[in-house]
Amino acid sequence: MFCCPRCGNKEEKYIGYKNGEPYCRKCIIFSGEEARDVPHPPKKAPLSLTYKLSEEQSNLSRRIVENFVNGVDTLVYAVCGSGKTEISFGVLAYAISHGLRAGFALPRRDVVIELYWRIMKAFPNNKIVAVYGDHHRRLEGDIVILTTHQLYRYPDYFDLLVMDEIDAFPFKGNDVLIALYKKSLRGHCVLMSATPSKALIKEFHKKDHEVLELMTRFHKKPIPVPKLEISLSFVQTLKIIKKLREYKKEGKPCFVFAPTIDLCESLYWKLSFLVKNGNYVHSQRPQKEEIIDDFKKGKLDYLVTTSVLERGVTIKNLQVLVFHADTKSIYDSATLIQIAGRVGRKMDSPDGDVIFYAEKETEEIADAIRTIKHYNTFL
Repeated sequence: MFCCPRCGNKEEKYIGYKNGEPYCRKCIIFSGEEARDVPHPPKKAPLSLTYKLSEEQSNLSRRIVENFVNGVDTLVYAVCGSGKTEISFGVLAYAISHGLRAGFALPRRDVVIELYWRIMKAFPNNKIVAVYGDHHRRLEGDIVILTTHQLYRYPDYFDLLVMDEIDAFPFKGNDVLIALYKKSLRGHCVLMSATPSKALIKEFHKKDHEVLELMTRFHKKPIPVPKLEISLSFVQTLKIIKKLREYKKEGKPCFVFAPTIDLCESLYWKLSFLVKNGNYVHSQRPQKEEIIDDFKKGKLDYLVTTSVLERGVTIKNLQVLVFHADTKSIYDSATLIQIAGRVGRKMDSPDGDVIFYAEKETEEIADAIRTIKHYNTFL
């Protein structure tokens, strides 16, 4: 029986034949230049941070390094806004200083780009490379920051691989991407998530790896607890208009989340007649990076968005409204927690509104609110 050497596929329906030789249809799109097997001599990797890690962050950072040295994989379960990315910088520095190949992988291209600039500032003396989509001219560096789709370029390559947002689309439940991740790792991993599944936590405990938890934000303020407002769909729209007008007067930027592309566009069309200076983004929106950048620069007052902005975005004084939050096929508990986690991430604006608009309360909504309240008990 044919077993794909890249993704491990054995299913006959995904196996094709060319000139009598089998090939895998599941991962055939993952083809192209691979990273070279070149030596990585030890280098100095002085960290340049404009802030000091909290005592909790420093302790976790040290534990991650100790685990890596001892050959133990680590799962970092840290709430949104806890600073889990910065917690991983210590082990990245250790890997570079010992001549080891280090990578940092995320599911989404836009988050890779943002993280690239953050790590460039943190490691100013080292070669940082970003690999995503059509951006793969350079594949080797002291730290390779890449989308999970690009892991196919690095078979048996990384001594250290940090993986953030492991519960996010498109990595979550994608057996091909999971196989590429496992094949790229020749050493040990640090997995990070604000919403890891119970199955993953159980798996880590069972394999004698370590689960490290950080249940408070770096500024030690509570995570804003979402408010639920039950309304019919057209009433939800009216309430959103009212809120956006309030935020506009107060100079507060706002994300309005909609569950689908169609609802995103139709909601923006309705809002735009009565609330000016907004825009919308989703996965198929042309120039969405430019629109998001305009929002970050304060040129827009609000963005209607699908879940493309549920992660990796930190904006001062941000408010969040969720339209049709009871759409269970889109908004599970983890997604709603991530969406709520966009608010209150800055030291000088640690609170704000998170409002779920729905026609009924779902278990997913109830669980998200319950979980966030639980996180706040750790303060």
